[in-house]
Amino acid sequence: MKPIVAIVGRPNVGKSTFFNRITRTQDALVDDIPGVTRDRLYGNVRWDGIEFTLVDTGGFSRANDDDFADLIRFQIEQAIEDADVIVLVLDGKAGISPFDADLVKILREISKPVFYVVNKIDGAEKEVNLYDFYRLGIEKLYSLSAAHGYGMSDFLNDLIAVLGKFGSEVSPDTSRDMIKLAVVGRPNVGKSSLINYILGEQRLLVSDIPGTTRGAIDSVCNINGKSYLLIDTAGIRRKGRVSKKLEKFSIIKALRSFERCDVALIVLDVSEGITEQDITVAGYAHERGCGCVLLLNKWDLIEKDTQTIKMYDERLRAAAKFLSFAPTMTISALTGQRVLKVFKLVDEVFGQYATRIGTGEINRIIEMAVARTEPSLHRGRRLKFYYTTQVSTKPPTFVCFVNYPEAVHFSYKRYLVNQIRKEAGLDRTLIRIIFRKRTGREKKT
Repeated sequence: MKPIVAIVGRPNVGKSTFFNRITRTQDALVDDIPGVTRDRLYGNVRWDGIEFTLVDTGGFSRANDDDFADLIRFQIEQAIEDADVIVLVLDGKAGISPFDADLVKILREISKPVFYVVNKIDGAEKEVNLYDFYRLGIEKLYSLSAAHGYGMSDFLNDLIAVLGKFGSEVSPDTSRDMIKLAVVGRPNVGKSSLINYILGEQRLLVSDIPGTTRGAIDSVCNINGKSYLLIDTAGIRRKGRVSKKLEKFSIIKALRSFERCDVALIVLDVSEGITEQDITVAGYAHERGCGCVLLLNKWDLIEKDTQTIKMYDERLRAAAKFLSFAPTMTISALTGQRVLKVFKLVDEVFGQYATRIGTGEINRIIEMAVARTEPSLHRGRRLKFYYTTQVSTKPPTFVCFVNYPEAVHFSYKRYLVNQIRKEAGLDRTLIRIIFRKRTGREKKT
């Protein structure tokens, strides 16, 4: 599992520019998937062979002097609890503020690695602006310019030297063969009630094993003779008007859950309708490549008729088109209505999620699809599909070797995915297709 690095700091110190500068170095596949409309708060980064996840947590502001200290400490604690490394960004142009001193004081008390970055130092001649920050009592400061790239390489080299130590962390052997489930969703949708019902009321708890997040406990349950690992996803409890500030911190915990799970149980509160944040959570699960099951919780609280389920399903499909393959189920975590039936759905999703298709079979499917509907010409030349192979499972991922990879339109890619779903029976899992240029000299025709 990739380590997580969280960026913290007050507003307007250049955190977003810092985030964009680093994530621009990533060596990761990015799919242009219609329907995912949200702000990207994290990025996958590769630097000198080390991969990590960088999270932009947004700025801390002094909204109210009375609750300033408590709000800051709460947000910082949430960030440091779930991230592996913290980066505090300071403003080298504006200088020190009392707010910076408060942040440094809190971070000095933690045991995790902390990097102190002084941004907006645009060159060696501006290094003089750095010295004022030593009054904060920090031994190591990194002077850099996120906007122009000055000092970034030195910082990243030191960062990955620390991150490389996280590579030795392994999951407990006892969970190796279990289906790993993460119960996720925005706050107060019933995640805890769902887990408590599964583990408490049904007396199905087998054992507790340490999770990879410090202080987390993963629960093993046995349903109909089959074991499942429930990943601890206790989220941030938001209050009133500070909810938007704290929202960005919840992504750190969610990302770690998505990294570790096979199937994400995405819980929605139907009594409040389908919200933008519900779709945001679903988008994170999709981008992380998880199997997904959408659970419409608190079904017992709404008035229903014969068209209610259809209405909610249509609304959900319209809002989250990118999860058209994910099955839905209505439940009540409080009463236990249909809760245990979720596991049958999980088994079906996981079975497809872990499917491997033979090389001959996948090539037959692609050949039939191309013969049925040929791709558009590229600059007057025919787009040719030479060979297809499955490179991984969880989710099923295929590489198609073609003559012009960049010419495959996203609509034709979607067509090929749908053909694989139809022919291979993979209607409940994410499918990824990567297009690559065939190596070697091509024969002229």
